[in-house]
Amino acid sequence: MSGRLGSYLALATIGVAWGLTVPLGKIAVSTGHHPYGLIFWEMVLGMVLLGSALSIARKVPRLRPRGAILAVFIALAGTVLPNYFSYTAAAQLPAGVMAIVIAIVPMFSMPIAIALGLERPQFLRLLGVLLGAGAIALIFGPSASLPDPAKAVFVLVALVAPFCYGVEANVLSWNGDAGLGPVGLLFWASVAGFFIVTPLTFATGNWVDLRQSWTAAELALFGLATLHIGAYCGYIWLVGAAGAVFASQVAYLVTASGVFWSIGLMGETYSGWIWGALVLMLAGIVLVSPKQVDAEQ
Repeated sequence: MSGRLGSYLALATIGVAWGLTVPLGKIAVSTGHHPYGLIFWEMVLGMVLLGSALSIARKVPRLRPRGAILAVFIALAGTVLPNYFSYTAAAQLPAGVMAIVIAIVPMFSMPIAIALGLERPQFLRLLGVLLGAGAIALIFGPSASLPDPAKAVFVLVALVAPFCYGVEANVLSWNGDAGLGPVGLLFWASVAGFFIVTPLTFATGNWVDLRQSWTAAELALFGLATLHIGAYCGYIWLVGAAGAVFASQVAYLVTASGVFWSIGLMGETYSGWIWGALVLMLAGIVLVSPKQVDAEQ
């Protein structure tokens, strides 16, 4: 019983922490910081935190050509591209809407998996994809759904991030972690991301100088990067401890807590259309999530 209770507590902690990164992302762009400057510091923090953990454990994996290629891909598909579009959209959309949009990841990953032959079509799961599309339509369509309907186009910008995550998930499912281990892969992806985004940051003049007095935006950046790394590592641990199916339930908590964190921290209010979109998205996640029982459970 204690093991099961521990798994549920870990699931709740990871989901709530991950959900908190949604409004923190909104705060990080609130003072006009460009996505490249924010992503640069995310990469630095990822290298420092993950590198320190691996060094203490003396488990820094050696990087071979296959692992290097995968690390570059994960850096692009898992951080640089999705974060660029997420930060761009977050500057224009309510944080709660971003929490709902990011939940569409499984609705992208499943059709991609079917196209690649990694999964077979199932009616209920396809219905879940349609519910997810309906949730986006509720946000994008009705004129009363967003505080400023003119910014509805940024919903499409925000959708680039979950699409990237869906592609990333399928590549990892098909290719594995190239022997680096989850934490080692994330570390080397942070290194690759650093070398990708650094020239972009300085070439575009979008450096974020953290030597100056920190405002809420800089604190939010540090907080979201730290929470993301901790939650991701916790999720990897939970998959091993309780199984992938159990761990996948974190998606509900990330979406729901992201909405309520946004209400609590930023005082956001939503129309009935947005609440309807949240219900549809959660229902879609339920249907899309795999139903088989893990051997670990």
